Amino acid sequence: MPRENFDTSSDWSQRQRALSRWDNEGGAGPDGPATVSARDSERIEIPELTNAELVTLRIRVIALENLMISLLAIASDDQLKLAREMAGYISPRPGFTQHPLTIHAAAHMVDLVERADHFRDFES
Repeated sequence: MPRENFDTSSDWSQRQRALSRWDNEGGAGPDGPATVSARDSERIEIPELTNAELVTLRIRVIALENLMISLLAIASDDQLKLAREMAGYISPRPGFTQHPLTIHAAAHMVDLVERADHFRDFES
């Protein structure tokens, strides 16, 4: 549902702040965190997911994708444009090359928006 007072500059600033936090969570930069404590430097072993956990995760992702499609189907044109633009923000840090998974993720974001077009009600 579109907002009544749509302030593009405020939304843009808020989005930029959120993305900058996302890009450098934990204070990581191109050379990693600026300071590393002894506890942080220890490698925490992450156990492998079991088959049941992978199946559950796959089910949840499918559900979330379909939920996103349903929400995008009722989104305003500006919101759809923004969703497409956000795909462009998936990029490596300066000096790093793109990873195939991030390229695929960006393409998948655009695909979700396009799939939502099939469910949009065009009553113009």
